[in-house]
Amino acid sequence: MTTSASVPAGSEGGIQDTVTDRLVAANARYAAEFTDPGMDAHPVLRVAIVACMDARLDLHAALGLELGDCHTIRNAGGVVTDDVIRSLTISQRALGTRSVVLIHHTNCGLETITEDFRHELEMEVGQRPAWAVEAFRDAEQDVRQSMQRVRTSPFLLHTDDVRGFVFDVKTGLLREIDPA
Repeated sequence: MTTSASVPAGSEGGIQDTVTDRLVAANARYAAEFTDPGMDAHPVLRVAIVACMDARLDLHAALGLELGDCHTIRNAGGVVTDDVIRSLTISQRALGTRSVVLIHHTNCGLETITEDFRHELEMEVGQRPAWAVEAFRDAEQDVRQSMQRVRTSPFLLHTDDVRGFVFDVKTGLLREIDPA
């Protein structure tokens, strides 16, 4: 399998392209063939997916999703933070989603760090981050915590269809987590 990581950045006229230059060039090729799909911001399947930002997770392919099917909210660990609640609230109240799917994964980087990360940053830059790292040791337990945060948020209208999963990065399979 070829990944973008295995393709070296080219150089034209002796000038090395940056990754951002490669992305902008790819966008120009995409835009040349682009046609307006004629849809608005309301997801067709009325679902919002909260997942880890890990580059190994191709959510659309893994879940059989097409453009416009869902809202996708990603962050480190896929944890439900205040900003995720903000996005879910907008997704539900302004754009009609009704279901929430939470996806963590095996071998997550947040399992390898601790909240000390914040203190190390403070020592390095002279200012403590206002955000929590939200590190965890057990992805299943963190999925349960995230489901509970969604279900108990006073801002969310639809908390009956909230399900959580752990994606196995070696097999590509989702394993559903019992909320209890």
